[in-house]
Amino acid sequence: MLLHAAQQDVVLNKQCYRSSKNCIIDIGILGRYSEKFLAEPARKSRSGQALRLKTVEFLFRLMFVLFIGTSVVFANTSGANARYAAIVVEAKTGRVLHATNADTRNYPASLTKIMTLFMTFEALKTKKLRLKQELPVSRVAEGRSPSKLGLRLGDTITVDTAIKALATKSANDVATVLAEALGGTERKFAILMTKRARSIGMKDTTFKNASGLPNRAQLSTARDMAILARAILYGHPKMYRHFSRKSFTFKGQTYRTHNRLMARYKGMDGIKTGYIRASGFNLVASARRNGKRIIAVVFGGKTPKRRDRQVARLLDKGFASLQTMVAKSGKQQNLTASNVRPQYHPVGTVKKSARRSRRPLAVNPASGRVRSWAIQVGAYNRYKPAQLAVTRAARAVPSLLGQKFRIVRHRSKTRRGLQIYKARLLVPSKSNARNSCRALKRRKIDCMVIWMGPRS
Repeated sequence: MLLHAAQQDVVLNKQCYRSSKNCIIDIGILGRYSEKFLAEPARKSRSGQALRLKTVEFLFRLMFVLFIGTSVVFANTSGANARYAAIVVEAKTGRVLHATNADTRNYPASLTKIMTLFMTFEALKTKKLRLKQELPVSRVAEGRSPSKLGLRLGDTITVDTAIKALATKSANDVATVLAEALGGTERKFAILMTKRARSIGMKDTTFKNASGLPNRAQLSTARDMAILARAILYGHPKMYRHFSRKSFTFKGQTYRTHNRLMARYKGMDGIKTGYIRASGFNLVASARRNGKRIIAVVFGGKTPKRRDRQVARLLDKGFASLQTMVAKSGKQQNLTASNVRPQYHPVGTVKKSARRSRRPLAVNPASGRVRSWAIQVGAYNRYKPAQLAVTRAARAVPSLLGQKFRIVRHRSKTRRGLQIYKARLLVPSKSNARNSCRALKRRKIDCMVIWMGPRS
């Protein structure tokens, strides 16, 4: 009877751990069962020898109970306090700008749904699924725990609505519907997810379900999630817009996104949050400023607000790092063409060097205000390298010889006192600028075409 009661306590605590709730073994179990034991021998034991035997038997049983209970406590505690991990990468190149525990395996939680959507986007591309296709809801999907849409057995949902529900509401029942449509069962789909993840470079990721609900074997890293975000951005750019949704409506009810930082951080346009007790608060974020896009991933945030603040700091740090790279001492920095026109601040006429050059200038400085198309061939932290850059570019492409140039000076927004000098060659027309820029690129000289004018 005593052993049976102790075993019941252990079973309850095991169930408590599996449900990922905050609970611990009652250490008072020792006092509780000791009282039972001391009362029981007084009634039933008729000799000292029988009492000693019963004491030894009880102690062995009690040690076994406490050993199992302690194991459950430590397992639950370690899972609930996930280790912090973060990474920041430049989206286009994958260059790492910051990393902390980037290869530590943690629970991805609902970040798993990014992979589920990635598989869905691939199925749409290969015509295995259609956006208007109706998908049936199984009993397994109906039984999924929240967050969910509340789908019922026998209901159907279109692929298009399922994508919106997964990206915005993070609905677990919808994740199971998509998994069963693509893999037959969610378990088989998880195997396919893991295989595809490894093929795109997510070498430390294992999936066991499509939603991110608690499973001790479902693990990933900050680095792998950054790889997945890049795969979504550049593999399915048209579908990435779903991660920018602030809300969607289903059966008359409007659901708002869990990604609150997207509305507060300038330039952020996706992608997804994730949370279970064992993981802490996770977030994969992507933001674009001045033609540059970076991705930040955080695992193990203590609260949603602290996680969001940390991601915002990491994004700021990433953009500042890229801005600093533009102005590395005298070295030309590769520039990515952008639809965003850089601001122009006139700096007057270019000063002539006191020492005459042995070779005649290939280009001449422009004076006064300028309204013209231009080719930017570099950004530097000193004037002289910028001037040399325009001369080098003009000599590389004969059609640029004799053209005017302008060195545009900016103050760095991230480093106090730092000046950035942008080297630009003025050309008569947009087509002329494009043709000359292509010719420069063939000669391994990076450039971009821009319009120069007041406040442009």
